[in-house]
Amino acid sequence: MTATPHTAARSRLRSECPLNAAVEVFGDRWTLLVLRDMIFGDRRHFRQLQAGSEEGIASNILSDRLAKLLEAGMLTRDDPGPGRRATYSLTEPAIQLVPTLAHLGAWSVRHRPTTPDRRAGAEWLLAAGPEFWDDFMAELRERHLGIPRPEGSGPPASERMAAAYAQVVAMAQGADQDAP
Repeated sequence: MTATPHTAARSRLRSECPLNAAVEVFGDRWTLLVLRDMIFGDRRHFRQLQAGSEEGIASNILSDRLAKLLEAGMLTRDDPGPGRRATYSLTEPAIQLVPTLAHLGAWSVRHRPTTPDRRAGAEWLLAAGPEFWDDFMAELRERHLGIPRPEGSGPPASERMAAAYAQVVAMAQGADQDAP
């Protein structure tokens, strides 16, 4: 019997608990942030990911996390040849994290300290709901997997999200200025 990716990975897990299986992939302080920057920041090259890291990820950590995400099947990497930069792409399992990331951000807004603009962005993403998440995932599939978005799907979800985020940030900044 040939081992499937699931059975091969199972032999390396601490337990077969589904939550443990997820923690094995995402259970450090950087992996979800790398995926966040790829999903929501459209960063697909090593230098973009490092330079755009709000948290200041070190190059050796980023390199390690990218390698782990490749091994876990969350990313693919093209082989551009000598002297050219590699492009990382999300796989379907990584794209399907969008709703999870929306809920995780909402949990953080309720239970962790956050800045007003980030709080507002997370709240907007949760409120946008499953229909928006599906549109956004379709856009990610087009960009990363080459699967065209459905006909008549309107403006890209990333444009709608950017416009909404800009509006939310402007409102949050206006509220800060109005505060005594």
